[in-house]
Amino acid sequence: MGKVGLAGSFAGLDFFSNTSAVAIDPSTSTILSRSPNGALTRLASTNSGGNVLAGCSLENTFYFAGSFSSVGNLSASNIASYAPSSGSFAALGSSGPNGQIDALYCDPLQRKVWAGGSFTSPAPSLAVWDVGSSSWSAPPFGGLQGQVSSITSNSSQTSLFFSGSFTASFSNNSIPLNGTNNPNVPFSSGATPFSSSLVPVPLQNAQIDASPASSDADFNNIANVLCPSGADGPGHTWLARDGSKAVVTVRKFSFLSASGIRIGNTFQQNRGTTGFSLTTIPDNTVRTLRWADPSTGANQTCSDLCPLSTDPNVPYQDFLFDQPEDITGFQLTLSEWTGTGSGLHILQLLSSGAFATSVDSDNGVSCFAPNASATQRTGTWTEKDANTNIAGTTQAVLVSTVDVGTPPASGPTFTWMPYVSASGNYTVNLLVPGCSNFQDCALRTSVAITVFPGPGLPPTLQTVDQTNPDDKVVPIYTGPILLSTDSFSMTVTLALGNPPEGTGQNGKYELVADRIQLILNSPNLNGTIAQNGSANGGAAGSGPRVFGFLEWPLSASAAGALTNGSVTALDTVGFDLLEGLGGGASISGSPVVSAVAHHSSGLIFAAGSFKLSAGPASGASNIVAYRNGALTQLPDNGLNGPVSALLIDGDRLFVAGSFTDTPSGTSQGKLKGVAMYDVANNQWVALEGGVNGPAVGLGMSNDQVLVAGNFTTLLSDSGASVDSNVAGLAAWNVSNGVWGSSGGFLVGSLSFVSNGTVSNNVAQVLAGRISASNEFGASGFVMLQNGDNDGIPEVTPLSLQLGAPVNASPSLTRRAHAHTRRLTTGWFPKISQLFKRQTPDATSLSPLPSPPLAPAPAVLAGAFWTNSSSKREVTVIGGNFSFTTSTGSMAQNLALYDSEASTVNALQGNQINGSVQALLVEDDELLVGGTFTVQGTSFVGFGLYQLVSQQWDTTGVQALSGRSGTPVVVRSITTSPSQSSTVIVAGSFTQAGGQPCQAICSFNTATKQWSALGNGIQGEVAAVAYAGATRDVIVAAGSIALADGTVANVAQYAIANGTWSAVGGSNALPGPVTALEVNDGNASSIFAAGRSSDGGSSYLSFWNGQSWSAVGSGFGSASDISQLVMVPLQNTHTANSIVESDRMLLLSGSVSDSTFGNASSVLYDGQQFIPYIVSSSPSGSAGAVSSLIHSLAQFSFSQHHFLATGVVILISIAIAAGVVFLLALIGILWTLFSRRDDKLAKFDPAEAEDDDDSTHRPSSLLEHINAATRSTIMAGQSPFAGMSSEKEAEGVGAGVTSSHNNDPFGPDASNFARAETPSDAIVGGLANEDMSRAAHARYSFDGAGEGELSLAQGQEIEVLDDGDAAWWYARDTRTGREGVVPASYVY
Repeated sequence: MGKVGLAGSFAGLDFFSNTSAVAIDPSTSTILSRSPNGALTRLASTNSGGNVLAGCSLENTFYFAGSFSSVGNLSASNIASYAPSSGSFAALGSSGPNGQIDALYCDPLQRKVWAGGSFTSPAPSLAVWDVGSSSWSAPPFGGLQGQVSSITSNSSQTSLFFSGSFTASFSNNSIPLNGTNNPNVPFSSGATPFSSSLVPVPLQNAQIDASPASSDADFNNIANVLCPSGADGPGHTWLARDGSKAVVTVRKFSFLSASGIRIGNTFQQNRGTTGFSLTTIPDNTVRTLRWADPSTGANQTCSDLCPLSTDPNVPYQDFLFDQPEDITGFQLTLSEWTGTGSGLHILQLLSSGAFATSVDSDNGVSCFAPNASATQRTGTWTEKDANTNIAGTTQAVLVSTVDVGTPPASGPTFTWMPYVSASGNYTVNLLVPGCSNFQDCALRTSVAITVFPGPGLPPTLQTVDQTNPDDKVVPIYTGPILLSTDSFSMTVTLALGNPPEGTGQNGKYELVADRIQLILNSPNLNGTIAQNGSANGGAAGSGPRVFGFLEWPLSASAAGALTNGSVTALDTVGFDLLEGLGGGASISGSPVVSAVAHHSSGLIFAAGSFKLSAGPASGASNIVAYRNGALTQLPDNGLNGPVSALLIDGDRLFVAGSFTDTPSGTSQGKLKGVAMYDVANNQWVALEGGVNGPAVGLGMSNDQVLVAGNFTTLLSDSGASVDSNVAGLAAWNVSNGVWGSSGGFLVGSLSFVSNGTVSNNVAQVLAGRISASNEFGASGFVMLQNGDNDGIPEVTPLSLQLGAPVNASPSLTRRAHAHTRRLTTGWFPKISQLFKRQTPDATSLSPLPSPPLAPAPAVLAGAFWTNSSSKREVTVIGGNFSFTTSTGSMAQNLALYDSEASTVNALQGNQINGSVQALLVEDDELLVGGTFTVQGTSFVGFGLYQLVSQQWDTTGVQALSGRSGTPVVVRSITTSPSQSSTVIVAGSFTQAGGQPCQAICSFNTATKQWSALGNGIQGEVAAVAYAGATRDVIVAAGSIALADGTVANVAQYAIANGTWSAVGGSNALPGPVTALEVNDGNASSIFAAGRSSDGGSSYLSFWNGQSWSAVGSGFGSASDISQLVMVPLQNTHTANSIVESDRMLLLSGSVSDSTFGNASSVLYDGQQFIPYIVSSSPSGSAGAVSSLIHSLAQFSFSQHHFLATGVVILISIAIAAGVVFLLALIGILWTLFSRRDDKLAKFDPAEAEDDDDSTHRPSSLLEHINAATRSTIMAGQSPFAGMSSEKEAEGVGAGVTSSHNNDPFGPDASNFARAETPSDAIVGGLANEDMSRAAHARYSFDGAGEGELSLAQGQEIEVLDDGDAAWWYARDTRTGREGVVPASYVY
């Protein structure tokens, strides 16, 4: 049948299902799934007062959480899972979080779900669900004190970012869980994992004096104990003179950072040191040392006299300073001993962690190290020496000069590669010698320092000023550093700053490379625990503290606490936030970091509700970036309101929240609720004018950013409302930068939207407090076409939103800065007229019912037109609406919709002022009816428009007029195939030009003349249909009386003799008729719907040729039926005396019934009403379908059994417990679709003897002949046997039974296209169909023979089968009738 559309007053629609009649409780949180095309499906609702706030997908399951106690009929505390494959929900154990959950993260590698929020169990604010074991546990570090609002991952998904309102401490006072030392250092119980990770300082080039020494040459060389290559004994041990206190002095004559010393006792016979003290040089301070008791592991301190173990099982002990010290040497005094004297087997100075200098000669190999620290350089570097402020010491550095103006990429670089003996958390310092000592201050500039800590860890970049007059130490990195291996060494690279500071001297800059030092904060062990045993997160820890942000590497481990070993480089975000908020003690208000996002470049964005007053990002409001090792402001200091969500798409950062602009107002208020930050260009970008309320969530799906929140309207650049159908959900098209359709329809607000790009197996999920939802968002009109394997038809809404009509202007007016999606502002007014009351005439006719209150925009009529030049079929829609064209012009009430190109265009010329209620296309001329005028024309309620030339056709058209004080209303424009160039116009009017012509009139499209139909009628007409084999009987319905005053709300006019007659008695119907259908032209099978005369109830009645009778049990009093149409089925329902088994009656409008609630379209099979389509108005109340439109003039019921297998309809209806379940009713319109696309069986030449003989019809077409003459076979005692006189002349009436055995068209092997079983029907509906082709009749053909189709010269037809050379199977495009025609008569 070509194309099918649904028109009406709705903003969303669904195909009826068993959940359609279930009202949505807005006090609950409703969970919906969203398909890739945007269709919404309700899944379940929480308990009243519940909220869904977070979700994530893992494998084939979606996990969602918030604050609720049940989901549907399932008891679930705050978190549950949903399996799309089974449609089932499940609770997650019984020991989950005992409070609100605000964040979820699904870890696909470890198959765990992390939950964060405000709860205390199973751990403070954090919990982990193990999918494999189906159990809850605390996180490895024991939880966080405060609220966790967000859990996301870094861009490589190797770390988790926690954000919220919490303060976390990294504990220093921790003890090891095991005794694992650095593997390069021999184990000793006198060392700790921390001290074993410190790289010893090479002392081979130091000045060392040890005296008094033993006189034995094998034991008097102190150098032998600096890095002994053998066991305690000759050549590897130093002994003091017998009975003498000994002093060992070590001088390096350059600064070095040291953490302590390592001493190994000698165990030579009757020898050993038992007590010592340590003095550092140059400050000559006796140091207090910390050490671990080898026997107990307890931490001890000593000063003037430190004990040294004489146990041979303790090869050495490490003695550490309270903190790393900058020294040039030390003095060790051995004051107590056992036996004859003291001695040493090992003596090493422990560094602060690791180190590297620019002068390679100072990078000696350390003890237990496979390699020395190393350097690399580009460009020319020379050594430069200077005296220091310490007597007797010098300082050597490398310098490189570069021309001013040299690009940094072309300048010199210097790279340090320190040997790191153990992975851990380090602070890296850059030593910058003062320019005063080197007398080069004018040459100095700034340098860029890049730290690469290890594989999988992001590099950091920092600018360092080298113009300092005095020596300074600059921290350039704090975080994890991986140990050196044969294939990797951490690096620190120095390069020319970008841009360099200063002007240089004599056109030159100087870059200085000295030393770097690594200070070990904690080694990376299997785990540590705070000595007080408490969970981390408050002030219990004595280490560094963070606020609102914490990074946790997924590969890390811990035992109930955060230690210094777990500090990462990105934890600087939390450190800087704490500093910016006052350092902790002075934090005021309730700052919170609600969202974090990690850009692929390494940028970290943190956003929420806060304002920083100190630190590197001082002045930033609600959003900051972490760049080059520190926080920094975004343009104009951020945003002026809280941020709720972040989403990164390439170089676009989308931001949602409760803001309107930047703090300084630089965006003119265009950042309302949602904004975009352009990372590459460092600027804010408005999404037109934003939304009119707070946005709380962001999700990505099919090049659209979905915005969820509590808003109702999109705003234009100027702040005006442009779309009121976005309640809680809006979609921004990323590629073209405009707002688009989100797909489904909602009324309410959303609290959550998932990211549609996360999983291909789980649909996108939304949740919130809604009062109405529909699967499809549609503004008054949709196109329907064959769907996929599930049998659900594809629904294609208009490509733009329609708005309420505006005051008409003489021509299309230009609207500044508009595009194809924008609408008019404000909520929609009501349709002014659909069935206008008229003053009763002398016959005291009841007025037509007042129109139902239907909010605009509404599409009330439609017609299809095939453009004669492009050959493309488009849809003309009319009603009560407005829209903005692609050129920015406003148009209203009439439009051309090209569903293939997804475009809606205005009809050029003056706009209609009023509503359109009827449309008809005749060739290239459009006939328009309704309640309207057109400026510059005499049209009143009726007008003609030339579609090709795009202009109103006013030539010779006389206007309609009505009674004084009442408007003209044209409700119906139809045509009969029995009359050429003639249309029937009906409604509420009294004259056509000067011709008295009440309620219904004939209009000749060729002569533009009006004619009355016989003696005419009185009253008002609401609907017109046709009866008779050639449709030569006009059936009119409404509130009418014949010319003689006989009341007949349904009357028929015989075109042949020009007479009117009543259909039934004057009181046979309860009241005026609003909708009418004649069953396939059968004058003895008529349906009429309307309202009672008192307006209190609606009705549906059936005319069986003798009398009217009510059908069904009656509808609800609020029901209004605007259209009745009989639609064909492919499969059958149970036969009855009202509706044949191969068809159903489709009622459209607004129908209410106690069994199914409200519906917009309902099917009637002669026994029961079956809800088919439900719709909603923009406010969420029940919508209405005004009409089903189709491109074929009439449906054919006699050939549908022989449609190709491409389209098959299955009806399966189940009614239980008073609830109608529509299991598979979607295919009801598919026969309509197939009319144009049917492929019929091809003729087999082998079966023909004379293919070219026009008098011979080959056997390959017998099916077509039988199908076309089915009415000569089927008959019966039902009212359908008594057709019109034309039918009787054809021989109808032989009788038929309902048994399939007696039905020649029942299921059997000969009916190749008809499904034998419901499963056959479903499978058959999946095949593709071939296209028919248009043709014209060369000559007239009477078609008097059996199965033949009559032709008129020039008539347009569709050729369905041309496999036979002489006879083709064709369809009349006007009537839908099919039959065989001579091939030579067609071109």
